[in-house]
Amino acid sequence: MEQNCFRVISDDDIKHFRQRLLQHEMSTLRILYEHFRYDLEYIVEILETRDLLSELRSRYVPMMRDYLLVEKELGSSAFSGVLIRDILDMGRDAVLALWESLFVLQNNCQHPNLIGVMTEITERGDKLVPQIILDENGHQLYELSDIHETHKKHLLESTQNLEEHRALGLAQQRQSGSISTCYLDLIVVSTQQFRNRTQHEIIETGGRHEHYLRKAQSTLERISPNRLFRWCHRSECTPHAVMVSGVPGVGKTTLMQKFVFDWVTKKHYQRFSFIFFFKFRELNRYDGISLENMILDQYPHLQNQCQNILQDPEKLLFIFDGLDESVHNIDFRSQHLCSNTKIEERLDVIVVSLVRQSLLKGSSILLTSRPTKLGSVDIGVFQRFSEIMGFFPNEREAYFEQFFKDKELSNKVLQYVRQNDTLYTFCYIPSYCWIICTVLSVWFTTQMKDGDQNALPPKTVTQLFVSYVANILTNHTPDIERPNELMISIGKLAQHGVMNHILSFDIKDFETFQVDITSKLLSSFIIESHTNTYSFLHLTIQEFFSALLHFLNFSKNDMELTLNRIKSFEDGRCEMFIRFLCGLSDGTTRSLLRSYLGSTISSSEHVISWVKHEIETKWKPETDPSEKMNLLTYLFESRNKHLICSIIGSHGQLDFSEFHLTPVDCTVLAYILECCKETEFFNIDRCFIQSEGLERIRGILHTVQKLRLSNNDLKDNDMLSFHKILVRDDCRVQKLSLRNNSFTSESCSSLASALLDNKSVTDLDLSRNNLAGPDFSNLMTALSNEECIISHLSLQQIKLTDEYAPLLTSLHQNFNLTHLDLSHNYLTDVSAEIIQDFILKSVNLMEIRIEVNELSKETEKCLKQLEEPRPDLRIYV
Repeated sequence: MEQNCFRVISDDDIKHFRQRLLQHEMSTLRILYEHFRYDLEYIVEILETRDLLSELRSRYVPMMRDYLLVEKELGSSAFSGVLIRDILDMGRDAVLALWESLFVLQNNCQHPNLIGVMTEITERGDKLVPQIILDENGHQLYELSDIHETHKKHLLESTQNLEEHRALGLAQQRQSGSISTCYLDLIVVSTQQFRNRTQHEIIETGGRHEHYLRKAQSTLERISPNRLFRWCHRSECTPHAVMVSGVPGVGKTTLMQKFVFDWVTKKHYQRFSFIFFFKFRELNRYDGISLENMILDQYPHLQNQCQNILQDPEKLLFIFDGLDESVHNIDFRSQHLCSNTKIEERLDVIVVSLVRQSLLKGSSILLTSRPTKLGSVDIGVFQRFSEIMGFFPNEREAYFEQFFKDKELSNKVLQYVRQNDTLYTFCYIPSYCWIICTVLSVWFTTQMKDGDQNALPPKTVTQLFVSYVANILTNHTPDIERPNELMISIGKLAQHGVMNHILSFDIKDFETFQVDITSKLLSSFIIESHTNTYSFLHLTIQEFFSALLHFLNFSKNDMELTLNRIKSFEDGRCEMFIRFLCGLSDGTTRSLLRSYLGSTISSSEHVISWVKHEIETKWKPETDPSEKMNLLTYLFESRNKHLICSIIGSHGQLDFSEFHLTPVDCTVLAYILECCKETEFFNIDRCFIQSEGLERIRGILHTVQKLRLSNNDLKDNDMLSFHKILVRDDCRVQKLSLRNNSFTSESCSSLASALLDNKSVTDLDLSRNNLAGPDFSNLMTALSNEECIISHLSLQQIKLTDEYAPLLTSLHQNFNLTHLDLSHNYLTDVSAEIIQDFILKSVNLMEIRIEVNELSKETEKCLKQLEEPRPDLRIYV
């Protein structure tokens, strides 16, 4: 869990902060301002604009523009940049006023970015500006200046271009561009969420991504690359060991490349005179080596000066990329440490010793890793740990535009992906964006060229990868002998890696699994590193080929062994593999590969049988909702409507209450409900679905008899969705609970209109919504209609006062109303006569609850006496 950043700013705190700032000349203030510009723009973006402008006015800052109008026209992000520039142009007093305003606003906004900046300024004091200057200008190196420049030149050559792999036959081959122009910012946040992964890391992060998008605006600290080694208010120190986590393909290596490039081009951290960038997959070849030799192996130009360079550890940064790819058991709790850079040691000992500061004390270390690895790693030795969230919506759009270079085509593809929830969710991963754009570029350009309106683009992840592989094979089959054999050998290599958690392969692995290293087709799926090791373009491609193997070369024994072995994995590593198996069991999905697959009937039957057994075994009331969702996702990928109807439809109930449903989960549930046709009970109370989740599932909710959506923070605009559900002629909803959401009086007219047309709802719970207001009368008119069939109505805790009591009288015209709950409102004795009149006129009323209002004991007693002539009536007061 994230730490609570709460703090209270006192008058004394404000006074001391002001005195500290007043000591600085404008030149110093400008240095601070520029240093924190990224933070300031982000902080202004997330603050309540009116509060900030009010604080600035109270400090006599002239308003150069109508900033509320600027924000409305440009958006909060662009507005923040405008305000920050304007403040700087106004001079010293305005800059001081902004700093002081932000300091005070910590009492209203507990965002860690704001607290982090303010704490850095107050805690670091006079040390901060010299550190900023050092990071801009670097150390005087004297005799090492020449080798310093040589080293930077070497790193510039290896980092300045960002290569993009292009699959053979689909587009031009590997193309590169300047990383300064091609690189898109990745969102990095301070979090420990990677510690608690119960699913495949890509699936879980993807599902939570849109939740993170909201959370990042309120509780997660957003970190730019130039902040990784700045003061950390959580650990109360300047970090020397930093861990960056991220799922495969999210851009960890690219971020490290950009980090080094920015250092080379003097954009940040010139306090480091030398940076050494290593990749664990390239270090795996070392059984034993000294730190000096490890450096010289990769940077031979340092041969004559290496010892001198290592004399000043505080000027050094070591980057180790891909901890999860290391074949060495790196245990940061190990007591086996070293302190000599010349003595040969195991690689894990060297890395741990650097992090633990027994080797080159004072040096800094930056590591990256997949989340699954960190679940078993003691991260207490790191002073900052963060996670790359990948692309948020703006970055996704920018990526598509950059990929296609054609605005019209880019918009068409992006629009399709946005409408396809499953694909869009995975777009947070840059490499997934690449695969999606690669496949859809072929589909859209072919359709636009040939005018083929019947061809269908992929909708599921399995269909996406089938299309990807099919397009490559279509372009290369004429040039390649026996493509089936090559794909089978690739599949065996892939499965060996998936089952044994291996991502990097060497030439011996290729020989073992008879993979033809000379095949042109291979480079469409596998890439070679600088050290003659190989890996799949993306982990998911490896997982896809692992599943595809069982359809290319079916063996009942092999499949059963694989599926049985999967049960022993508790880290969710095979979730995507299983999803691909299920997806490939669908004949339509694999039709693009039919000419390469041969007969696949046995494979499909075995997968379907396995899925059916899994669900029948695990689908129980006590089963964890996340496990149930996994099972439903298997069915979603399979597209097997008959199977879904026979297994899930027979239960007639889906209960996911108190389980965080992501928008993608809602897409899966919508498909399941559609296949089941008629569902008796669907409970998604406290599932945090909000507007987006509701929109994705709305189209099928009319088929449910008992529908619960309590505690989901739904808003007035969401009532339009329920209007569309309830007015359908085929609406089957009988019991509807919208309890404890955020509906107000504004939603009453839309709901009233729907109820006037609806002929199915008999039980309606609107409790704990703030419905009292101008439009509440419209709802009461609909509920009082003599044709209204609602028998059970709950209006508990909706802010009813005596003002609304007269509206209750008309409810007696609804002859079907038998149960009414008005408890926990603000009705007083003034309303007693009206309530009594309603009870007397409601001849079919069997129960009314009025407890916890503001009625006197005498009034409650009088109302209770109305039961006496009505033995079938219960009045709760």
